[in-house]
Amino acid sequence: MKTLSISISDLEYNQFGINKDKLSFTEFVDIVNKEIFKQAMNNCVRLAERYELSRMTMDEISEEVKAVRNAKDNH
Repeated sequence: MKTLSISISDLEYNQFGINKDKLSFTEFVDIVNKEIFKQAMNNCVRLAERYELSRMTMDEISEEVKAVRNAKDNH
């Protein structure tokens, strides 16, 4: 087995919720993936709010999707 040393700031250490000094690679990847997912979800929410999608019902969203698909099929 190989050992990899990574430096991380105190802020990042706390931000990622790391609570031990030694992690397996799998644990490290899980932590990073969770943070990437969280950032992507926050970005989706921000875009939904910007384009007022957050105010749409599921039926309205489905109708928008159908309209885009129909427009694509007609061209």
